[in-house]
Amino acid sequence: MAIAASLALGACTSQPLTPYSTDTPPLILVPADTAGVTDKRGRFREIYCAVLQARQREVPDYRPCDDALTRVGTEPPGSGKPVDLGPSKRRLVAAAVAGIGYECFERWLQPPGTVVQHVRQFGYDAMWMRVDALSSTSNNARQIRDAIMAMPAEPGAPRLVLIGYSKGAPDILDAVVAYPELRARIAAVVSAAGAVGGSALANDAEQYQADLLRHFPGSTCASGDGGAVASLRPGVRKAWLAKNPLPREVRFYSLVTYPDPQRISSILTGSYRKLSAIDGRNDSQVIFYDQIVAGSTLVGYLNADHWAMAVPIARVHTTISSLFVTQNAYPREALMEALLRFLEEDLAGQAQ
Repeated sequence: MAIAASLALGACTSQPLTPYSTDTPPLILVPADTAGVTDKRGRFREIYCAVLQARQREVPDYRPCDDALTRVGTEPPGSGKPVDLGPSKRRLVAAAVAGIGYECFERWLQPPGTVVQHVRQFGYDAMWMRVDALSSTSNNARQIRDAIMAMPAEPGAPRLVLIGYSKGAPDILDAVVAYPELRARIAAVVSAAGAVGGSALANDAEQYQADLLRHFPGSTCASGDGGAVASLRPGVRKAWLAKNPLPREVRFYSLVTYPDPQRISSILTGSYRKLSAIDGRNDSQVIFYDQIVAGSTLVGYLNADHWAMAVPIARVHTTISSLFVTQNAYPREALMEALLRFLEEDLAGQAQ
């Protein structure tokens, strides 16, 4: 089952990857194809560090701030302003869209819900938004549209923050482009280790590998339209981005996983090495620059592999963790609080 999960989640390929040549983005912080990115890592570091310091006795998997975040290139300094750790004024609601296969192994994973419990203490809220585990981005975009339009309309500034994890990011981008009626209801869109530009691991993978997760113990997922793996191929994603300009009225943010190599779980080292044939700056599933939305605000680089950011395997399945998912511990509760506090402050500044 662990092997099946690794195949499906990582869209692993048995063939070696071909390195890019002249198409390889230059070794700079933000490549040319993500022009217009606003770098606010300094302020996010201030907020995340303050949250970690204040909650270190309350949250699981605590890490010092310098170990939770990765410094890449020249990080801009913080603002020096105090960090408000009190109740939220805007009461943002985070709705996360998961990656490929999540519905298939959710029961086995037994997510503890501690992230939701934690942020509710401060007036925020969080939830998973249901989409097909094994369907294409266009299929899931429609499901996202239907879910949002079914929510009660609220007066005043919108509070909904859409967070796309892995394939969830292109699912959300497709939704905000295809369905303009959503935009007035959304406060922000966040790519969180999002496969915005796809993953080269999907190039030689096939949908039947992802379909193995339908046989996972307790799985209730279906094959859907069978387009999940194809949706993750870089050629597909980059062609879609070229033809579909993102709406200017929506605020986009990028939170990137960029781990030190020793922070990658043992089961993910194979896919990390395959991607490293193209670029060593990857989280075992996606190269760092393919996680960044063009024109977005860069929030930060997390010292976490692709699974550690959002899939809490180690907290429930300790034996599997000790053998395979060896670097899965990450302070996700503190991360979500810091992200929502950062967004609330940044959105308020944009409105002034």
